Amino acid sequence: MTELKSHPKLKLFSLNSNRHLAEAISKKVGVPLSKATVEKFSDDEIKISVDESIRGDEVYIIQSVSDPVNSNLMELLIMVDAVRRASAKSINVVIPYYGYSRADRKARSREPITAKLVASFLEMDGVDRVVTLDLHADQIQGFFNIPVDHLKADTLLAHYFTEEHHDSDLVVVSPDHTGVSRARKFAELLKAPIAIIDNRSPEDVTTVPESVIGNVRGKRAIIVDDMIDTAFKLVIAAETLKKAGATDVYAIATHAVFSGDAQKRLQESPIERVIVTDSISIAKQDQFEKLEVVSVGDLFGEAITLIHNQQSVGKLFGR
Repeated sequence: MTELKSHPKLKLFSLNSNRHLAEAISKKVGVPLSKATVEKFSDDEIKISVDESIRGDEVYIIQSVSDPVNSNLMELLIMVDAVRRASAKSINVVIPYYGYSRADRKARSREPITAKLVASFLEMDGVDRVVTLDLHADQIQGFFNIPVDHLKADTLLAHYFTEEHHDSDLVVVSPDHTGVSRARKFAELLKAPIAIIDNRSPEDVTTVPESVIGNVRGKRAIIVDDMIDTAFKLVIAAETLKKAGATDVYAIATHAVFSGDAQKRLQESPIERVIVTDSISIAKQDQFEKLEVVSVGDLFGEAITLIHNQQSVGKLFGR
């Protein structure tokens, strides 16, 4: 644990997307959340006021760009503007879930690269640094011309899994060919082999692939992904693994987007446990029996402490 050298000029602000995580970060850093008021006019315009002096302060604004995505993004941009006009010394945004990250390239003609657009908004707004977690694609860091601290939850999730569910007879599974790199890194942490669902039509939610590359028979399979949105892909992968002889199937992901009937779909699936982080706030009514949530509050708190102390964040990754 890194101790904070001094913090009279360090201020943490939480907006509306994930207050619970912000409080966990605040507790880890040892600095209380500062006061700000976030309200809406009758037509849904956002009104923000910073309720204490921040002149010359090092400010961290904590906000996930999660559902409602557009409102939370605008809250963040407006808060940055308010803090900049209040003469903060530096403005750091902590974005546990970076919304619009899936639009990170032009896959077809006449498509926007929205992840870059969001990066441009933040830079033009006056942000000095971004601290984020498990971007959908690592190259999004290159969309910024300011420092980006890209934290990873894989070590935390791997440790949690082995502590709670043990580490014998494991195989780490990528649900499609695009996630192989992520699965390999996770497998290295668990010292386990990997397998790949040979899903040639990942957009087709009605077809269950017949082929698995690698041996899963008689093993406990862990499907690894960066986010769970509709959960169709995970459920299809779990059904494929069961057909291939896996004894148990677990799902691990950093971001619990959970769109539509995702929770119901996961609860009724062959998956034993769904393990996610609290990068996105999950309301009590949206939680379900198979769900386990691991907090990233300490991870972000440690990162903020290291940045404030002008120490390398690389120690969080063993570097």
